Amino acid sequence: MSWEDNVRRVTPYTAGEQPVGKVIKLNTNEFPYAPSPMVASRIYDLAQDELDGSSSMLRKYPDMDATKLVNAIVSVYGDMYPEAGLNFDRVFVGVGSDDVLSTAFMTYFDSDKSVLFPDITYSFYDVWAELHRVPYKTQPLRDDFTIDINDYLYKENGGIIIPNPNAPTGIYEDPSIFEEIINANPDSVVIVDEAYIDFGGKSVLPLIGKYDNLLVVQTFSKSRALAGLRIGVAFGNEKLINYLKDVKFSINSYTMNYPAIEIATASVLDVDYWKETVDKLIKTREWTKDKLSELDFKFGDSMANFIFAAHKKKPAGEIFARLKEKNIYVRHWNKPRIDNYLRISIGTDEEMKELVYALEEILK
Repeated sequence: MSWEDNVRRVTPYTAGEQPVGKVIKLNTNEFPYAPSPMVASRIYDLAQDELDGSSSMLRKYPDMDATKLVNAIVSVYGDMYPEAGLNFDRVFVGVGSDDVLSTAFMTYFDSDKSVLFPDITYSFYDVWAELHRVPYKTQPLRDDFTIDINDYLYKENGGIIIPNPNAPTGIYEDPSIFEEIINANPDSVVIVDEAYIDFGGKSVLPLIGKYDNLLVVQTFSKSRALAGLRIGVAFGNEKLINYLKDVKFSINSYTMNYPAIEIATASVLDVDYWKETVDKLIKTREWTKDKLSELDFKFGDSMANFIFAAHKKKPAGEIFARLKEKNIYVRHWNKPRIDNYLRISIGTDEEMKELVYALEEILK
């Protein structure tokens, strides 16, 4: 008998490679533009406060409810989605959407029935299920990587989680599909993971005003360019959010630190900059689609900040390796059904032009 016999063992999530040095990094879906100038200004002010000493906030515990940030989210998103009936008690914030989702697994998926999610999807879902000892069953996507809605209708389950747009495919599903799934599963919590929704899709957030079993999760790591800060947010019925807070506060009552609250608030309030940079990325994505199509790649109509593409002749593994030799990093999984695909994050116009030039060389 050893202490190792009492260790909970799981296979951890494998993140995209984080190369150092001068590279073109298109493998982790980070936003290619800087955060809002209001973020930089707020960081400067926070630094000055700490140098002053008398006004230091770092010596104090942060507001466990992140009141300033939640109020900003209610104000901005309430205007965007009036049907959601947003108020302070319908919003939860955490340390990245991964923290929010992991807490949601612990909170809502506490039964002996299997949680359902797609077979090709965000690869953290099965990790959390294993970690929190949640039974699960994956539902196969169609050949075109779309959801077969029948897999989620009137099938006994302990909960459902689906990303929209999906990762790593980038495929977007219309909100009507999710409403049908939510309506068919009144006894289960349905989580819609909208990490990439800002890049062209329509959020299901308005539906939280209609259904008490829907949790919508979003992140500041993508369209708000704050992956390094770790900010996630969930929207749902007051009861749903209260249960989430009960679990989170039982683990750590301080959901995020003081600088994160202040900086994220500045980001939320700069709506114009957010929309401007997202529009810029979408234009670059559509240009990249055209170029990849000319180079004989096939891919779905991505509505995310990446493209999931397979070449019609050359294997993905070979292209991946050749790009890496040129200091261009994309993502490749050696997994069934997707082993011939590359996930290519959208960078700046200059980075995508370099990618296309490199691909032209590789595919000669």
